[in-house]
Amino acid sequence: MSFVQIRRDLHKIPELGFQEYKTQSYLLNYLKSLPQERMRIETWKTGIFVRIEGRNPRKTIGYRADMDGLPIVEETGLPFLSEHPEKMHACGHDFHMSIALGLVTHFLNEPIDDNLLFIFQPAEEGPGGAEPMLQSEIMNDWKPDMILALHIAPEYPVGSIAVKEGLLFANTSELFIDLTGTGGHAAYPHQTNDMVVAACSLVTQLQTIVARNVNPLDSAVVTIGKISGGTVQNIIAEKARIEGTIRTLSVESMEKVKKRILSMVRGVEVGYECEAQIDFGSSYYQVYNEEKLTREFMEYVRNDRSVQVIECDKAMTGEDFGYMLKEIPGFMFWLGVDSQYGLHHSKLNPNEEAIDVAISMLSKYIYYKGTQSE
Repeated sequence: MSFVQIRRDLHKIPELGFQEYKTQSYLLNYLKSLPQERMRIETWKTGIFVRIEGRNPRKTIGYRADMDGLPIVEETGLPFLSEHPEKMHACGHDFHMSIALGLVTHFLNEPIDDNLLFIFQPAEEGPGGAEPMLQSEIMNDWKPDMILALHIAPEYPVGSIAVKEGLLFANTSELFIDLTGTGGHAAYPHQTNDMVVAACSLVTQLQTIVARNVNPLDSAVVTIGKISGGTVQNIIAEKARIEGTIRTLSVESMEKVKKRILSMVRGVEVGYECEAQIDFGSSYYQVYNEEKLTREFMEYVRNDRSVQVIECDKAMTGEDFGYMLKEIPGFMFWLGVDSQYGLHHSKLNPNEEAIDVAISMLSKYIYYKGTQSE
């Protein structure tokens, strides 16, 4: 079976975070079809650890692939369309898993000196699987000395990768604010505390945080993507809910932004005589590529010349792989897949030629890292 076909099989069965039961079963069935002599498999919730024993191990090289899909109605029209209603692999995790299986297969047939640990991680899109997986007993026993991962990039051509030393992805946090006041008849506003008005006022205030509280030489984003409140046009709303996201390029700015949001919400409580609840939801740590390993990787791929290396800029994208890089030296890079539509789009259609490109390039790089003298 080709790894393109595996990707298509996985594309049909997208599942949300910590619900990847079919996905886990599919991966396990494939892994069990491979030679077992040097491979150990352990499950963790809906994720999987795969350890391949080296010939003369001095270290362990880790590789992570995420597994979950998104709550999106697919509109690609592909013959292998998602079979799960309102769910889609719209962020390329089907690609990520297929590439990882390709690497597992390769190194079971072509052993290297060092141990390899492949991590199939659930819940990257939320609520976050990397941090708890990192803290698991299995990871503690098999913890790698370095780790790497990739993410598909629709904007780059097939045959290219994009990467940089240092900060690659931002710190991120969800934001949920619930406001509760006193509802009533639209004709008697003086007897109510209107939560639609309170919510609109708060959204306007939140936009000043980046402009007036964050260092202009730093970067931050506070985006409100959804406001809900009220029932019909002639009833003043008793409740309103604001949903958004925070993204910053430094840990310090994330702390400052959250502190200012808390202050503004307390002010709205006083000013509009209401109660407020704040939930920052899932927060992801920045993806910071270890400089020496990243530079070495870029030089190796440039010398190999099978793939074009693009030095990219940092992005406000969030990725919970940042938690793993916080504890383990390593890096993440973008893999060009040349799609007209971007990540999280219902029509995302990555070029499948990128799967073999990634397997070939990473097989050579991991072989190099797993056989070189320290």
